[in-house]
Amino acid sequence: MRRYIKTLLFSASLLLAANGFQAVAQIDAQLTQYWALPSYYNPSSIGNVDFIHITAGSKLQWIGVKHAPMDFLAMADMPFKFLGKRWGTGVMLQQENVGLFSTQTVAAQIAWKKKMLGGTLSVGAQVGLLNQSFRGDSIRVPENDNYHTSADDAIPKGVVNGKALDVAAGVTFTHKWFWVALSGTHLTAPTINMKAGENEEDLYQFETGRNFYLMAGSNIPIKNTLIEIQPSVLVKTDTKFWQYEATARFRYNKFVSAGVAYRHKDAVSAMIGVELKNFFVGYAYDFPISAMNKATHGSHELFLNYNVKLNMGEVNKNKHKSIRIM
Repeated sequence: MRRYIKTLLFSASLLLAANGFQAVAQIDAQLTQYWALPSYYNPSSIGNVDFIHITAGSKLQWIGVKHAPMDFLAMADMPFKFLGKRWGTGVMLQQENVGLFSTQTVAAQIAWKKKMLGGTLSVGAQVGLLNQSFRGDSIRVPENDNYHTSADDAIPKGVVNGKALDVAAGVTFTHKWFWVALSGTHLTAPTINMKAGENEEDLYQFETGRNFYLMAGSNIPIKNTLIEIQPSVLVKTDTKFWQYEATARFRYNKFVSAGVAYRHKDAVSAMIGVELKNFFVGYAYDFPISAMNKATHGSHELFLNYNVKLNMGEVNKNKHKSIRIM
């Protein structure tokens, strides 16, 4: 079973064909600590409080499985005022490696804020550039294979790459006690035309599908204690497949937090976080409950957030520093 799953994962990276045949894939990272990095999925979740947020980290998925997904993220955002209104701006960088594919994303974010209903409504957009490459020179076709041949024109002979413009948008409502966010990524469903050099005859296409996300969370203090309960949920879909994730976290004295999560038919997770002055460090471990547990011992995720206080000339009524560490 272990060999079969590894082979299946490797074979998935070969779903690329020439002359009009398209490979369809999703390239958003599967983050267990989504509640700490909402702006990765939703550009409207930036600039909510008077801090510059700088975040960096990685997700190493399915440890022990060759060519499994590896994601590295770096993000920063901050609020600012323009024409008497509050706005947010941010940047996001991502490097993802899965199979023989490699994807780099560079994106800029902007969000408009409006106070209403006792909270803040935020509407945001993101524009970025996707750079996709495929290592065709690393493909190894087994000998005596009756279904594949190294001379197949549908298999790139070398490294092919291409770029495409990418767009995301979202809306977030943040209240003192809860937050809810709805967003869509890759809204233009960009198709990346990949080629080696200037040879137009050897054209390969990578099609990026649209993804949609619903996130929500709350911050519930327990009376007469230093403990807060912080439940959250994440629902994601490409309109064909749906995935649900529920998280329950406990925070003590605004210093240490711990929790568990369940991703439907996929994994159970444990996580821990520590806040020290302007730093937040979060770690999560995923254990698969699907057939993947025959091939891997789990996934690791680690993120570091640093906050720099800004003077926006107004009182921030939200007692928490950010929805990232609610």
